[in-house]
Formats: sequence, C-alpha cells, structure tokens
Amino acid sequence: MRGMDKLRAMQTFVAIVDQGSLSAAARILDASLPAVVRTLAALETALDVRLLNRTTRRIALTEEGRTYLDTCRQILSEIQEAEARLAARHEAPTGTLVVTAPVLFGQLHVAPALYRFLRAYPAVKCRLLLNDRVVNLWEEGIDVGIRISPLEDSSLVAQGIGAIRRVVVASPECLAEQGEVRHPRELIGKNCIRAYGGGFGQWRFWEGGREFAVPVDGNLEISHGNTAVEACIDGIGYGCFLSYQVAAPLASGRLVRVLKDYEGPARPVSIVYPHARLLPSRTRAFVDWMKRELRDVPMV
Repeated sequence: MRGMDKLRAMQTFVAIVDQGSLSAAARILDASLPAVVRTLAALETALDVRLLNRTTRRIALTEEGRTYLDTCRQILSEIQEAEARLAARHEAPTGTLVVTAPVLFGQLHVAPALYRFLRAYPAVKCRLLLNDRVVNLWEEGIDVGIRISPLEDSSLVAQGIGAIRRVVVASPECLAEQGEVRHPRELIGKNCIRAYGGGFGQWRFWEGGREFAVPVDGNLEISHGNTAVEACIDGIGYGCFLSYQVAAPLASGRLVRVLKDYEGPARPVSIVYPHARLLPSRTRAFVDWMKRELRDVPMV
C-alpha cells in the first residue's frame, strides 16, 4: 500500500471507529460502502493484522486495533498541524500579543528586538510586561514569556536560546584600591554592593562540585539591578550579577570578571509559550523572530 493510499486508509479506519459503523463512515467520507469495506480490508492485509471485529450490528476494536488507532490519530493530527502551519505562513500576523520578560533582560534585549518585530509586522499589537517574578502564562493571559530558569511547568513549551551565570565583577579602580580576590572567602571584609536579586546578604559559589555561601557586606544596598551595575562600574565595590547584566561593561573593560573558577552552573534562557496544537500566526512569527534575535545576545 503506497503512502497516500495508506493515509486515506488511516482516515477511513479512524472514521469507522468514530462513527461506530462502516455505513456511517461512508456517509461522513462521502464514499460508497463497498469502497470503505475494500479500504479497511486492504489496510488489514497490508498490516497483516485484524483491526476490527465486525458483526451485522456492531464493530469492536481488537487489541492491535486500539494500538493502531492511537498511532493513526497522532499521525493525522501532526499532518493537520503541519498543513495549518504552512497555511499560516501565507497569512500576515494580526491581533494582540502579550509578552513577559525579566525587567533588565527585557530592557536590554527583548524590547529592542520587539520594536524591530513590530516594524516588520505592523498589523500586530503588543503588550510587553516586564517584571522579575515567574508569572503563570495561562492564568494571566500571556502568549509568550522569556524565562531565566529551568522550566518546571510541563504545560509549557520551552525553546532554549542561551544560558547565563551569576558572576562576580569589579571595576579596575576597585581592584586597584581593594585588591583582587582569589577565593570567594576573601570577599569577607571587602566592600560589596548588595543588590536585591543578587544574593542580597550572601553570595553563592561552587567548589569541588559543592555549593557554599559567603556572607558579604558593604556600604551600599540597591533595589535596582542596572543602578547596581553602574555603581560597580563607578568603583564602589564588588558586585554579583547575572552575566547578561554586565556583558557590555565586561566587553569594554569597564568591569573585570573575578572568581570565574567558583561560578555555579549555567541557567537556561528560554522562550516559553503554552502548549497548543495550532499557535496563532502572530505567536509563531514572534517566537521565530525572537529565537533569531536573542541567540546573538552575549549572555555567559
């Protein structure tokens, strides 16, 4: 049995089961009853197995039929989804898109990429929600989120775009004044900028496969990450940040990365969205756009 014939046979088999009889399947398929009977017989012959037990009054799935039915449904569903995706590519995305991202990552990377997306797709409207809490996409009506953490919600699809680490940095002036630390415990007694979200009263490190914490103190506490980075650049003290937050000043030499051998495991950065058999074209276009844009972002 050739490929297209087998697909038609699968559709016929599923219709017979769903409609409860061969005659009802023939009506729904707009085919003759003899044609449906021949198709089912040819399918069973090709598979060398009986799929249905048939009497004049009813049909019943065999054990093999139940297994094959699940496979048929999955294959036909995937074909339908693939066809819908292709059709969606020819439709200009429209409607409102709701996106969430961490505050600083959103400001630095998501927002600029979003502006370019909106210029490319002017019929799309967008609400960008920047906050540092993990939001429930389903409950809050959000289409797409940017996550900097492992995905724990199995109802979401995650597409990785990179990874980040928590890093300790200082300005060249700070290192000249306070001295460069060689081990995390040497931070004790140094002036450290304590930023909310950055391990406020203690910073965490890894050594020999084990995690440990070092208490830190200093003369400056800041509730805003970007301001804390600026304070670090200004030479106030050592700082502990996510690597994407300090990628630019590290590249320019305004900050120096220290204690690299004691950094913890990388954290995944992902684009996440709810499971859906058929994503709206605006969501699919946005996900594809952001994957291209954000994969070039320096993170680690």
